[in-house]
Amino acid sequence: MSSGMPQTEVNAIVACTISRDVQNFDLLIEDMEAVMGESWGDLGFNEALAFFNQSEAEALEFVALALDSGDEDNLPLMGTIITEAKTRNIKVILIAEDVTPAALHNLLRQGADEFIPYPLPEGELQAAIERLRLAEAERTAEPQHVLKTGSQRDGAVIVCHGLAGGSGSTTLAVNLAWELAQLSTSETPRVCLLDFDLQYGSVATYLDLPRREVVMEMLSDTENLDEDVFGQALVTYEDKLQVLTAPVDMIPLEFITPEDIERVVTLARSHFDFVVIDMPHTLVQWSETILNMAHVYFSMVELDMRSAQNALRLKRALQSEDLPFEKLRFALNRAPKFTDLSGKSRVKRMAESLGISIDLQLPDGGKQVAQSSDHGNPLASSAAKNPLRKEILKLAQSLHDLGQSDAAAA
Repeated sequence: MSSGMPQTEVNAIVACTISRDVQNFDLLIEDMEAVMGESWGDLGFNEALAFFNQSEAEALEFVALALDSGDEDNLPLMGTIITEAKTRNIKVILIAEDVTPAALHNLLRQGADEFIPYPLPEGELQAAIERLRLAEAERTAEPQHVLKTGSQRDGAVIVCHGLAGGSGSTTLAVNLAWELAQLSTSETPRVCLLDFDLQYGSVATYLDLPRREVVMEMLSDTENLDEDVFGQALVTYEDKLQVLTAPVDMIPLEFITPEDIERVVTLARSHFDFVVIDMPHTLVQWSETILNMAHVYFSMVELDMRSAQNALRLKRALQSEDLPFEKLRFALNRAPKFTDLSGKSRVKRMAESLGISIDLQLPDGGKQVAQSSDHGNPLASSAAKNPLRKEILKLAQSLHDLGQSDAAAA
């Protein structure tokens, strides 16, 4: 250990900076002193690995791994430090200056919990530490859904993908998942809702659920994904529905690989009868994975030019790659009323011009839909007689009945 590590027993060392030379990060020193007082020390890269094996390391709450452009040649060593810290349940905060995005991406995927650019924004170190402590409190205090090891269910995957902003994919995903959960007679939840809109996901908002830090931890290390890890990441809504919210912070969509997504969905399918997925609007590298795993893939459109153009672009993209375009079920949100003959004619012309079939038409639910979402309630709870809710209930009933008949046939 370097001389920067206090040797007194008066103050237990609960945090450490780890760097090539901490004097290169003078603002970090100031912030650590302000936040941690005398309860922190400093280690070099190689010293850190040796210290992790000592009994004193058991008291560590977190380490701040500080690096700059001169450390990029030592990324394997940085990764080893992060891995060793995580195996000992020590949180890792990355402090980086002039480091390439690829290097940061690599280190975050290896398990770093937080990233702060250097020079540190005012108060950001304190905020990062509080987020880590909150996540740990959630992990230990909140009841988690216990998933039975070795479960071999074969749940149906239902995907909701909006082809334009505001087309209602999250509204459909949330309310369809809740209606399916309500139809279940099992005492344990049989429906799981996955929010894969990793940047702007609103499922947590629509159900007034907390976003959990552990979600990011799970997605960062799916190779070690098991029932316990997945159960910790889920939150329960009204004891009937299990939800994987989007991460607390925005992350690049390419941060998650197709293999990550396949592991999560496969595990969810093995434990739930229905897995409902809310997708980002854009196509990503794992969109093909979801499409191939989906049993029903709802593509949400509206009766406007942008939806028509985006539907045509999607059709061309899938067909050019020989992907299963036929899996898509186009759903028209805010569809014209039965008596609106002009609107019905427009729907027919739109479908014919695009060469698609519009399989589901959802009525306009009006202001009640936005109000329900803002208050964190499904339509079934806040506006049971809403025409949109009634149509989603019919859809849920048909999917539930189909699932029951398939189970009976099996």
